[in-house]
Order: sequence, then structure tokens, then C-alpha cells
Amino acid sequence: MGIGRGPAQQLARRELARSIYRPSLWHRILSAINRWLNSVLGSAGPGHAAWWTLIVLIAVGAGIVLGVIAWIGPARRARRRRPAAVLAGGQLTAREHRQNAERLAASGDVAGAIIERVRAIAVELESRGILVPRPGRTATELAAEAAGALPGSGPALREAARLFDDVRYGGRAGTLAGYQRVADLDTSLAAARAPSVAAASPASVPGGGAAEAGPPA
Repeated sequence: MGIGRGPAQQLARRELARSIYRPSLWHRILSAINRWLNSVLGSAGPGHAAWWTLIVLIAVGAGIVLGVIAWIGPARRARRRRPAAVLAGGQLTAREHRQNAERLAASGDVAGAIIERVRAIAVELESRGILVPRPGRTATELAAEAAGALPGSGPALREAARLFDDVRYGGRAGTLAGYQRVADLDTSLAAARAPSVAAASPASVPGGGAAEAGPPA
């Protein structure tokens, strides 16, 4: 027995309403873009003028996208990697920085341990007058200036500065071997004898004395 005309139409409508007969999202997006291009080409007039309009629009859009990417990438990297002062803020002694470093290393925070140990070096050298206390000194500057008074430690100081920047601004985790090298450098510098830069240049520090080292950033 056949199906009547009315029920057949209802079945056909239900079948066509199924999702497999609907255009996909991607198809609808392409259709929208196609309609937009047709409207642009239609308004631009026939012939080569329409194509030149399309080419110009594509070139402008590509230029904007490339410009945004070119600006965001370096700017974000610069913000992430721009070095700041090794010491800034509150006040801790070199011994307190070392204690913080050992505690962090024991807990597995090698990056934090490296940072604290380099800060211990900075405070040690400033408190002993080997370096003139100077706010805003970066790790690279610390290594360069300390190497002038302690030339034999120059390579180790530069490596410590690099490790500091890697973990502080480069987002690296650091290694126990790297931390141990910084700790060994700190120990050797604490025992080293060097001419007092602050004593040789009293005019460079207000009042002729060594200022207290600033706290870590």
C-alpha cells in the first residue's frame, strides 16, 4: 500500500531538514566571502578595474596582518627579555641571600636558587667595597665591573650573569650543575682579596662610604 501525498511531503521535509543536507560552517563562510567579493567587484565596475580593486584590498589586508605580527613578536620578546637590576627593593645580606638560595635549591627551585646566589655575589662585592653600590646594575654590568677588580674570575662571572638572565628573563628552569657553578663562584669570591674600588673612588659614593646594597627585584 502506497503512502499518500500529504504524508510523503511531510517525510520529504523531515529528511531535508536533517543536518547532512545543511551547508557546513566552512561552506557558509566561503559563501559569505564569495558574496562580499562579488559585491566589491560589482561596485568596482567591469574589466580590469574590478580585479585591481580586489588585488589592492588583498594587499592591504595582508600588510596589516604582517605588520601586527611583526610588531607583536619583537615587542613581546623585548618585554620578556629586557634585563633589570640584580638588586632592588628591600634589604638582605649576602648571607641571607645564600640561605635563600640553599633553601630554594633543596626544594627543587633551581632557577630561584641561581637568582638568589647571584644576588649574594652582588651584595658581597658591594659590602666589601670591591664594587661601588649602584642602583640599577644589571647582571651583565655586575660581571663586567667585578671582572675589572677580579680579572681571574671574569669568565665565571660572565657565566653567572648569563645563567641569571636565562632563568630571570628567559624563562629557563636552570640546572643543578649551573647553580653549583654559581655557588662555587660565590664561595671563591667571598674568600678573594681585591682592591677596594669604593675606597679608591670615594667621590663616586655620596659621603665617601659604601651604601647598603638594595634588595632583590
